[in-house]
This record gives sequence, structure tokens and C-alpha cells, in this order.
Amino acid sequence: MIDSLFYIFASLMLISALAMVLNKNAVNSAMCMIVALVSTAGLFVLLEAYFLAILQVLVYAGAVMVLFLFIIMLLDVDKEENYEYLNHKFAFIARLLGFSLLFFLVFNSFSETHLPSTELVQITNEGEAGTIAFSNTAKSFGQILFTKYMFPFQVIGFLLLVAMIGVIVISKKQTTETEK
Repeated sequence: MIDSLFYIFASLMLISALAMVLNKNAVNSAMCMIVALVSTAGLFVLLEAYFLAILQVLVYAGAVMVLFLFIIMLLDVDKEENYEYLNHKFAFIARLLGFSLLFFLVFNSFSETHLPSTELVQITNEGEAGTIAFSNTAKSFGQILFTKYMFPFQVIGFLLLVAMIGVIVISKKQTTETEK
């Protein structure tokens, strides 16, 4: 039963992520991203990481995606029919960089030397670091998130900032010479 739920959530996540990238309508892409985030939360539930599942739904599918939808709807992204940003001079470089990053991530996902360690580090009051068994408490997640995984946490925050700036740049209205 759990295996079939895993395949359902994983396929739903992959299909909605692919639809998010390939969809030309920004609102529909945001809705597909919400489906992908909720299905990721379902995978967290299957891993018995209930705290991460609730955070995934509340923070990402809730707050961040509502913010993206408000930005998309307030700036009227779909009013402009011609997408001139696709013909921009840096569009080819951005596509090349994106595909090379995707290739790098897929290649490293299947190599055994780059797999993360499965042990958590507990920071005690005396400043000693020792290994502890996995625990799915909020304190354990907080300690590991702000010690061992602080850099990836900051990178994710930066990527969300870049995504918001990208939505604003894409949706910026182009002024013509007659309007000036």
C-alpha cells in the first residue's frame, strides 16, 4: 500500500512539475507548482516526517505560492501576448546554463560518492558535537537545519528571491515610444 502511494505521489509530483515548466500561462504554472508541493508533502508523510510535511504545506504551498499568485495577478502577466523575453540576447545563455545545471544534478544524483550522510549531529550546551539517532522532532530539525545544512537553506532562500524577481521582470509592462 505504501509503495503504491509513493508511486502515486511521485508521479503526480513529476507530472505537475513538468506541466509547471511547460505551461505558458503563469497562473496555471503556479497552480501546478502548488500541486507539486502538496505531493511532496505527501511523500514526507510517507517517510513519517510529519513536521516537514506540515511545513511544506503551510510555508511553501501556502504562503510562498499565495505570494507568487498575488504578484502574477497584480502585475497582469497574461495581458501581454508576445513574449519578447524569449528572444532576449541572454535567453540562449540562460537556457544553456539551466540545461547544464540539470545535467549536473541528474549526474550527481546517481553517483554513490555524493550521497549525503544519514546521521544527525546534536549540539549540546557544552559545545560538543556527537551523533544521535534520527529523530523527527522540531528541535532536531532546527539543530540540523541551522548547523549542517545552513548553506543549502540560504541557497533555497536566494532561489526564491530570484524567482520572485524573475516574475516581476517577466511581467513588467513594456512602454513604447507612443506612450512616452
